[in-house]
Amino acid sequence: MRKLHTFNGGIHPPEHKAESNAAPIASLPLLPRYVVPLSQHMGHPAAACVQPGDRVLRGQVIGLPEGRISTAVHAPTSGIVSAVEMRTLAHPSGLPGLCVVIESDGDDQACPTPPLDWHGLPQADVLEAVRHLGIAGLGGAVFPSAVKLDKGKAGHIPTLILNGSECEPWITCDDRLMRERADEVIQGAAIMRHLLGAETVLVGIEDNKPEALAAMTAAARGAGFPVEILAVPTLYPSGGAKQLTQLLTGLQTPTGLLSTDIGIQVFNVGTAASLYRALVLGQPLISRVVTITGHVARPGNFEVRLGTPIQALIEAAGGALPGASGQIVGGPLMGFELEDEQSPVAKSVNCIIVKHPALFPPAPPTLPCIRCGQCALACPAELQPFELYWYAKAKAFDKTERYNLFDCIECGCCSYVCPSHIPLVDFYRFAKSEIRARDKDSQAAQIARERHEFRQFRLEREKREKAEKLAQKAAGKPASGAAAADDPEAARKKAILQAAMERAAKAKEGVQPQNTDNLAPAVEQEIQAIEARRQGTDASTPPPEGDKSPVSTP
Repeated sequence: MRKLHTFNGGIHPPEHKAESNAAPIASLPLLPRYVVPLSQHMGHPAAACVQPGDRVLRGQVIGLPEGRISTAVHAPTSGIVSAVEMRTLAHPSGLPGLCVVIESDGDDQACPTPPLDWHGLPQADVLEAVRHLGIAGLGGAVFPSAVKLDKGKAGHIPTLILNGSECEPWITCDDRLMRERADEVIQGAAIMRHLLGAETVLVGIEDNKPEALAAMTAAARGAGFPVEILAVPTLYPSGGAKQLTQLLTGLQTPTGLLSTDIGIQVFNVGTAASLYRALVLGQPLISRVVTITGHVARPGNFEVRLGTPIQALIEAAGGALPGASGQIVGGPLMGFELEDEQSPVAKSVNCIIVKHPALFPPAPPTLPCIRCGQCALACPAELQPFELYWYAKAKAFDKTERYNLFDCIECGCCSYVCPSHIPLVDFYRFAKSEIRARDKDSQAAQIARERHEFRQFRLEREKREKAEKLAQKAAGKPASGAAAADDPEAARKKAILQAAMERAAKAKEGVQPQNTDNLAPAVEQEIQAIEARRQGTDASTPPPEGDKSPVSTP
């Protein structure tokens, strides 16, 4: 049995798992309309490849990946695209995003997607397929899986960890997934193991999920490769990637580095199941399991098509009970308040909690920091939250960076234990956003400065070259054979010009004057005088003195 380790801090809030973990995964009925966001993952949003009036099939690509960190988006059912427009999203900012609106035709006809031979194809081809099948992390960060499955220059990632901890209160979607689809999770792990070249596969599950532990252990016996199913202590945030890595391996991810830098890659169990379905069953990521709980009639877990309005999910759970005071997307510690119930379910939505004042009482008034240090004791990242708070509040962002602000995983442990009820995580998020904006402005300024300096350099160079040409002309160098010989390009241009002049002269010699028959003697004499002047000789009598016209009036 592998030895488990510990991490600093952590909390154990009321779990509230029993409200929804007993209900099997159910499916929502087909809806008349789906609003599918094109930004459902970390990185660049997908680019719409359909337009209003197009007919689409279930699983058809409606958004193509843009850039390296991106993934595709697919139609959740068959129907007609009625709009590609901005709609409100389930996002902390509450800002709208570009969505594809699909009016269902009721047929739910699928776009044929053949299974992929992931054993026999080159890794690059498999990763490209993963990218175009829309697979992204379903644990919260929704990072494109094709990027995480690329072992890159390392050649292989020795350890693969599947995260089944699901440590935040109220959320039970991963618990039910492991109970009911453990084989899919293990088969997805086999694909991940193959792509990463992993030798060790670990699955971490909190010990408050005995049914999931039993199901995964049974599935691992028939995996065909070694898989260790490990029960970790129930302690929030054991489901954080860095914390779970430390629990299972004893290794810490150094500041500023990734887990891959220490030979480890972490995936959510839901991501593994979706990878199996995509590559083996030919089912792109068009749905996910979502927990609906809190102040609703029938809390449970549902297989929800992406683009489903959250209001429809609440109604599937029997609707909100009287006295409901809003909704939280995600868990109570890391989630956010829902602005609009019509916002669609995206790949990042794992839980909807309907609030009630008895379950989620209003926050007490914020008091001054008393420097008790409870936040530092609870911080799993081993930071000094109270110092980060002071510096963030004072907008001393350079100092927050020196105190490793970006190691903060925003788990909310510090805010939970703070006796002064200070919303500490809000200050950290503010500081991070300000630093990112500052860095972005700094990069833009640097680019503008480089462009200005290059322009100045170009103008100075052109000015210098012009001065050199004028100096050479004044010295007569361009007319000399030596100068031409020194400059092959100038010699070539001079030869082309000389040849053109010779061709023009030959053409002129062959031209015969027109309308010269039966001319009067005086006119012929004047013509001869003109030709003589052109050739530099006086072959005829010059015109009378004072006559400036080439032909005199008879």
